[in-house]
Amino acid sequence: MAISTVKATINGTEYNLTYNAGTGKYEATLTAPSKSSYTKSGHYYPVSVTATNTAGSYTTVDDTDATLGASLKLVVKEKVKPVAAFVSPGAGARLTTNAPPIVVDITDDDSGINLSTFALKIDAGSALGIGAAGMSQSAISGGYRITYTPQTALSDGAHTIAANVSDYDGNAATQASVSFTVDTIAPSLNVTSPTNGLVTNQTSVTVAGTTSDATSGPATITITLDGNDVGAVTVNPDTGAFSKTLTGLTSGAHTIVVTAKDLANQTSSVTRNITVDTSMPVFVSVTLTPNPVDAGATYVISVDVI
Repeated sequence: MAISTVKATINGTEYNLTYNAGTGKYEATLTAPSKSSYTKSGHYYPVSVTATNTAGSYTTVDDTDATLGASLKLVVKEKVKPVAAFVSPGAGARLTTNAPPIVVDITDDDSGINLSTFALKIDAGSALGIGAAGMSQSAISGGYRITYTPQTALSDGAHTIAANVSDYDGNAATQASVSFTVDTIAPSLNVTSPTNGLVTNQTSVTVAGTTSDATSGPATITITLDGNDVGAVTVNPDTGAFSKTLTGLTSGAHTIVVTAKDLANQTSSVTRNITVDTSMPVFVSVTLTPNPVDAGATYVISVDVI
């Protein structure tokens, strides 16, 4: 009997195959499923083929066939790369802890993330994979969130972290990387004037000193007088020197607080307590005893002044 039809069923869709006299085979050009076969049982799309002869008899073979089964397993691979993106620290962050949690999301909406390919590097250190001490993962939509806490404190200064991962079809994500700065040291602050406990008859006083920060560069200076900000203070970017004259001080006790803050918001503060006394001495009485006094004799001068 002659063959009348040959049909193939793939991913729930039936296709008619056409006889090709040149090859002597039934053929069709088909479009592969849009999704990877990795998530399917056995990591393939099962194919079944049914041939019917002119008498109406038919035979079906599929992926379970002992002879032809291996050739009826359609493997489909995606071409879209997975995505790796750092959640924290953010680019350019300045951190005051030397063991910051590092969080990266890795996602792939098709074949899925192959966790065994994940690698995290800090600076030029060795790559850290899943299972490394301090590393954990939790499922998120389309992939995983990886959290790693450094097991050795990071030094103060600039650092760069990078993450790599592939999906189950072998597509490698574009490397994710981010740079940040660890700054655990507050800026230095030296207030050279006024001296603490100063008593003056002047209604103005100059606050001066120097500040520096090896990690984050020149610090900013703020000055408060009795709790009130006195305004902008200029800091020399090369020497760290600053100076601000406070005017209009009233008589009485005053508190001056100088604060240096670096780019990581680390602060150092110095407090100076001063007293302004603009009062004038007042004579109450002056007595000379005895008066008159004999030549060459002694006498006492007594002054009562407030």
